[in-house]
Amino acid sequence: MHPFFSSVTRIADLNERSFDCSRLPKEDWATGDYVQCEVIGKPGPLYQVEQPSGRMCQVFDGDLVIGALGKRAATLEGVGDWERVEDDLTLHALTPAGLIGKATSVSPLLPELMRLRYQGHVLRKNHKVTMGQFCDRGRPVPLSVPLVLLIGTSMSAGKTTSGRAIVHQLKGRGLKVAAAKLTGAARYRDVLSLGDAGADYIFDFVDVGLPSTVCPQEEFEEALTQLLSRIASCGADVLVAEAGASPLEPYNGSVAMAVLQDSISMLVLCASDPYAVLGVQHAFGQKPDLICGPAANTDAAIDLVNKLTGVQALNLLRRDARTELNRLLDEKLGLSRELEPGFRPS
Repeated sequence: MHPFFSSVTRIADLNERSFDCSRLPKEDWATGDYVQCEVIGKPGPLYQVEQPSGRMCQVFDGDLVIGALGKRAATLEGVGDWERVEDDLTLHALTPAGLIGKATSVSPLLPELMRLRYQGHVLRKNHKVTMGQFCDRGRPVPLSVPLVLLIGTSMSAGKTTSGRAIVHQLKGRGLKVAAAKLTGAARYRDVLSLGDAGADYIFDFVDVGLPSTVCPQEEFEEALTQLLSRIASCGADVLVAEAGASPLEPYNGSVAMAVLQDSISMLVLCASDPYAVLGVQHAFGQKPDLICGPAANTDAAIDLVNKLTGVQALNLLRRDARTELNRLLDEKLGLSRELEPGFRPS
């Protein structure tokens, strides 16, 4: 049976070159290993696979899916870890992108995760095939373009939506825009939507071999260095980057912020509510340049954010917010309203 390839395989050649599938003992498993699993159980809303193109495809009991072993620690949805697999070899699709692990804690508001049974590792010449094998490890290139960094108080705080609005405004100024998701759990949908908003180049941590950024700090730092080098080499004028989830969660968001500290031209905090803004400000001792997300949904929320923090908040979904957003971009990135195409901001 021909398997469904999930979007974590988009960096690989599994759909172009033949491979074998064979079970390996658990002591030989590792994060980023490509594995083949059989779909089991009654199909529900989450019995879907995000394909390498980003398109969603429904799957059914008995279908085969290829994804990568990994870990997730989502505050609002689910927690899982491939290392918690038991003797029955039952796993779950922790995201539709093919992040595969054993679910250990799931929100009661979430439909049942897609259940999978491990069939074996993807092998070539009796050696397992991993995400890292498809990533170049070149000489680091320093990031020298202005950076708009979006962080959040939690997942689903409006980071990607705000990022799309910012990308769209920058692109309208005649700039070459790179957009990236630096931390989180694999979903191609997010960075594709930034491309839809006008970004010329899109990147995420899957490009450098990570199915999620729940991993040791040293491993993440090495991958982040390679990711930033790719971005620095693409020829963009400005980078809009999102640190998925919250910097306080175990996705290495705080590490990304520390690495990028000297490159940040504008820090945008997307908050679930006005009081959550205070928590992130207190944790990092850093004042953002702009508050977005549900904490800025209404005029009352915007007034409360300003009262509690003294930071400007904007609902970027509103047309009348664009003038002030452009003013902030002018100020923080050193842009001019009359930019000519090809102008490179300082």
